[in-house]
Amino acid sequence: MNTLSVREIQPADIESIANYWATAEPAFLTGMGVDMAKMPDKEGFIKYLTEQVQLPIPEKQSYCIIWQVDGRAIGHSNINKIIFGEQAYMHLHIWDPEIRKKGFGTEFIKLTVPYFFKNYELKTLYCEPYALNNAPNKTLIKAGFAFVKEYVTTPGWLNFEQPVKLYEMKP
Repeated sequence: MNTLSVREIQPADIESIANYWATAEPAFLTGMGVDMAKMPDKEGFIKYLTEQVQLPIPEKQSYCIIWQVDGRAIGHSNINKIIFGEQAYMHLHIWDPEIRKKGFGTEFIKLTVPYFFKNYELKTLYCEPYALNNAPNKTLIKAGFAFVKEYVTTPGWLNFEQPVKLYEMKP
């Protein structure tokens, strides 16, 4: 049986996150709603993540929790669009294709959200995955998020305009 754990990002994790984005297949990224024309290079991700790791919690634009299976980092969840003491938007990423579709996502979310609520004093945590990406949509419901609505938007700086499903969780 695998042991799942989570922890806050450390500087040593930055390379793994940058590699995830830089080496992912374009079809995989597009399936998550990523606009390939907006993708920074690996160095761009490293620069951004290094800056974020060094900031105190209230000043971060993105706060990241690393997901581990048997002590090995295999993915992350981060929040952005943060309004401290109010709300933030969560993102979910499993870097290792061998780990995807094993049912770990629900448990990782349950282990992760307490960090977001506590450290940012959130009243509401949102997640708005690409409506056509079934994995996160199913996982969010299993993890206790409530479906709010489906609509069309450009959900983030890396995305194309797309239908998304908005989910929310309250502490």
